[in-house]
Amino acid sequence: MRIAFTHNRQVSDDEAEAEFDTPETIAALADAMRRLGHEVHEVDVGAPVAEIVVRLERLRPDLVFNTAEGRTGPCREAFFPQLFEELGLVYTGPDAHACTLTLDKHLSKLLVRQVGVPTPMWVKVQTAADLDRVPLPTPVIAKPIFEGSSKGIGEHSVYEDLDRLRKALPRLLAAHPDGLMVEQYIVGRDVVVPFLAGVAPEREGVLAPAAYRFDPEIVGARKYVVYDYALKHELSNAVHVEMPAVLPPGVTERLQAHAATVNRVLGLRDMGRLDFRVDPQGDVWFIEANALPSLEPGASIYEAAALEGLDTVEAVLDRIIRSADARRPRAPLAPSTPAPARVGLIYNLKRLRPKADGADDAEAEFDAPATIDALAAAIASHGHEVVRLEADAEVITRLGAARIDVAFNIAEGLRGRGREALVPAALEMLDIPYTGSDPATLALTLDKALAKSVVRDAGVAAPRGVVLQRADGPLPDWIRYPVIAKPVAEGSSKGVSLTSVARSEDGLRRIVAEMLDRYRQGVLVEQFLPGREFTVGLVGDPMPRILGPMEIVFTGDVEHPVYSFAHKIEADTNVRYEAPAKVDAALGEAIRSVALRAFEALGCRDVARIDLRLDAEGEVNFIECNPLPGMTPGWSDLCICAKGEGISYEELVGLVLEPALVRLQTQRMGR
Repeated sequence: MRIAFTHNRQVSDDEAEAEFDTPETIAALADAMRRLGHEVHEVDVGAPVAEIVVRLERLRPDLVFNTAEGRTGPCREAFFPQLFEELGLVYTGPDAHACTLTLDKHLSKLLVRQVGVPTPMWVKVQTAADLDRVPLPTPVIAKPIFEGSSKGIGEHSVYEDLDRLRKALPRLLAAHPDGLMVEQYIVGRDVVVPFLAGVAPEREGVLAPAAYRFDPEIVGARKYVVYDYALKHELSNAVHVEMPAVLPPGVTERLQAHAATVNRVLGLRDMGRLDFRVDPQGDVWFIEANALPSLEPGASIYEAAALEGLDTVEAVLDRIIRSADARRPRAPLAPSTPAPARVGLIYNLKRLRPKADGADDAEAEFDAPATIDALAAAIASHGHEVVRLEADAEVITRLGAARIDVAFNIAEGLRGRGREALVPAALEMLDIPYTGSDPATLALTLDKALAKSVVRDAGVAAPRGVVLQRADGPLPDWIRYPVIAKPVAEGSSKGVSLTSVARSEDGLRRIVAEMLDRYRQGVLVEQFLPGREFTVGLVGDPMPRILGPMEIVFTGDVEHPVYSFAHKIEADTNVRYEAPAKVDAALGEAIRSVALRAFEALGCRDVARIDLRLDAEGEVNFIECNPLPGMTPGWSDLCICAKGEGISYEELVGLVLEPALVRLQTQRMGR
């Protein structure tokens, strides 16, 4: 099944993004769906809405797996389900009506109370006068009406004195102008009841309740223990889930019966989570409903499902997908397919084969005929017409006559520091959408020293370096040997070999002199990092999918190994590639984080490969970025990274091309 996975990606620790999915959760869900055999396309709804519409129309997915929370307003969770309805797409989770009801704590409580489910007394407060409309027993708790993930709730949200709450109202309403729920605080335990369609049919999909326990040293000083924002997001290690909850006799049954009633009244479907409080007398009180429950690894829905025999993420997602798929018409109209595009494949053709020692490397970055053939075939496999355009001195003239809709650009350019930017600049002048980064990024990343400066400014570690224009010039005081020297504006590791590592000043000056003479450009000299080396591929836009990391494992007996030009020209028994790399969770996350931050800091889009190395302390350092990575099947690092993720060559090419096709269709809609 072709699935569009729509989500909000969390990119900061700001409270505004508290309900969004972390990159780790997104990757875990997407990978689980792929293991179920589905074709999954990640769609970050943080992109402009027009682009999201175009992407979905191009994909024409069989199903949308939706975890998108929206961004603003009391109907934000309803926006995307309604959009899916308008596009005629089947999707998981609640419809727009249910999303609107469940996000509105006031309205959902009204409906639930009408069918006999106990709720605390409350009043909806939008002005100070509203607080006196309903006499409330104290203590009370004040919370935003239209927020989830305990946003706006802290240990000081409970008030024993209504006068103190009145004084606080101006501040609270300024922070939450859509209104507050001020409700009777129920002393007792927080209990959640997950819901998963198709499981335990005798209970209408209602699972076993779970309760929360908090570390006494964290909450011991609190008079009123509230599962607030801090405990959910900042002190989560102090929170423990008790599954199933140990409750007085009969309470579990009452919770599950009330949960089934609430699900029917509010229209939850496929999955959900209901929050209750159980007081010391064993009475049950409905607090709120979450129609888009957390699906991060370890969430209560997984633990409750495990008690029913569904003990993997895949098993839970499969039930959600099957439940939603049952709403898909069994005899649908023939799906519309994206119109094939006329794709210009723009490249520099390699006619001169370089030698492993670096001789004849003028065309080392160019692509061999076999690579061009493979790319053309992969593009054509997606239904497009391919027009081959060699990026020689006549390319701009031929571009104007080729009548292409979109360009798949792998052209490296012929000469100069801005050579990689030439073709994209021409395409922009001709208003032709293209794959890959724009001219500014391509010019920036080709200059290794300038790229490192930008990445360092974004807070990413990188080895200290200096660009030398003379072999006999002064050296900075910080230099400690060994150091590594390389041409400042070359790709494909040109000029990089074991002899590029200098262990003394005399050796360094000799290397610099040779490079200046050979490449006629500055030489970047930087501290040699002794740790493990990795490369990370990133594909997609606006939020890229991270492939890898792949480790370059040096197996030879070399004191200061480097990933050299020779390794990229022909197979070498002194190096092997591990994709995915064997790293622990902390290092893997650090590698992915640094790669993504570098990608974003440099302004990359669609595709890039980020090279990283560990220093003596094990910190991940940025080495360089290649926004035009090699795409030779079975050989280029990006292709190896993709294969390690289970992505075929044709799929990889499609992932690179897709954002440009979206830009093409958005452009046409604008016109």
